Amino acid sequence: MTDDDTHRVLHHACRRAGLDAASAELVRRAENAVFALPGQVVARVGRSGQAAAAGKEIRVARWLERSGLPAVRVLPGVEQPVDVDGVPVTFWRALPPHRDAADSQVAGVLRRLHALDPPDGFALPELAPFVRVRERIEGAPTVSAADRAWLLGYLTELEVRLAELPAGLEATVVHGDAWAGNLAVDDGGTVWMLDLERFSVGPPEWDLVSTAVRMTSFGTLDAGEYARFCAAYGHDVTGWPGYATLRDIRELRACSYMLQHAGGSDAARAEAERRVACLRGRSGDRPWGWRRIV
Repeated sequence: MTDDDTHRVLHHACRRAGLDAASAELVRRAENAVFALPGQVVARVGRSGQAAAAGKEIRVARWLERSGLPAVRVLPGVEQPVDVDGVPVTFWRALPPHRDAADSQVAGVLRRLHALDPPDGFALPELAPFVRVRERIEGAPTVSAADRAWLLGYLTELEVRLAELPAGLEATVVHGDAWAGNLAVDDGGTVWMLDLERFSVGPPEWDLVSTAVRMTSFGTLDAGEYARFCAAYGHDVTGWPGYATLRDIRELRACSYMLQHAGGSDAARAEAERRVACLRGRSGDRPWGWRRIV
């Protein structure tokens, strides 16, 4: 959606929810557009056709609150999600002042989450590691035809490898996108889970790989920090025979995400091209030092 479309959807949803959008301030635009509203309220404008995912996120947030795990809290008194021409909008309580969680804090939250029984009253879907990857590759605005064909072939290869994943830890509830940017710590030390739309049931290794690849693939985490993460969780996923498969899927997801945004700036396009080159073996061995652009 264009910026004008996003603001139109936001204002329409706020009117229906009885909220004031006149002074809404854009906080972040990535998979969703996040706005700060008066009264310590946060609005998330989703993507067209994602009402089911937004509804699941609302249910997960309420379940986590009942379970005693700190996570973003649903704004009470509003029937959610609010659907505006197929675009879901959800409303949340703003967190207290916070910063990105440390990796050891991420590990502690994941350990607690992975110990929970699945929720009663609604079923979580099975983990879908490739959600939107094909669409991102096919719709990438700057990728060459040759690179697009290679990426789609690589995606097919990884789908086969995932089906042959060796046994590991027992399947459990997983966050689905568990990295330090999706967990926040407030000034009192409470760690809050954010971005709940990928919650599902699957191998807990999927959540652990999100941190491991920052050391092995992206070069943004040093060995000492990773060792503290493993100590806090009690397991090192890099020693598991299936690690390379989940690592490669995470890398392709990160590449496809940048491809989706490559038309937005020269920096994003350059980073997308570099990530494709890395996956194709044109930029040396891991870690590659990928940069976070958007």
